Amino acid sequence: MFLALAQYTIAEGNEADVLALVAELASASRAEPGCLAFDAYLKLGTDRDLVLIERYRSEADFGLHRETEHFARLVLGQIVPLLEKRSVESWVLPD
Repeated sequence: MFLALAQYTIAEGNEADVLALVAELASASRAEPGCLAFDAYLKLGTDRDLVLIERYRSEADFGLHRETEHFARLVLGQIVPLLEKRSVESWVLPD
């Protein structure tokens, strides 16, 4: 199993837009054959720090996710420009 942990700091004033786009991204991503789960959480006490926890069957399935139309349109085209900071970490389930 493969896990992607994306941490976003939303630029001030863009909170509502990013949350709406992330909801659309989550819905589209959950429909992908290799996606096991896609959840977004706001950090307690803030409306600007967001973490996306994405689980895929494999690293290859995550790679396919990053090649989808919705990833290009939503993440790269709309979400990233509204962020102050973004990081993505990759994790695998040990054997």
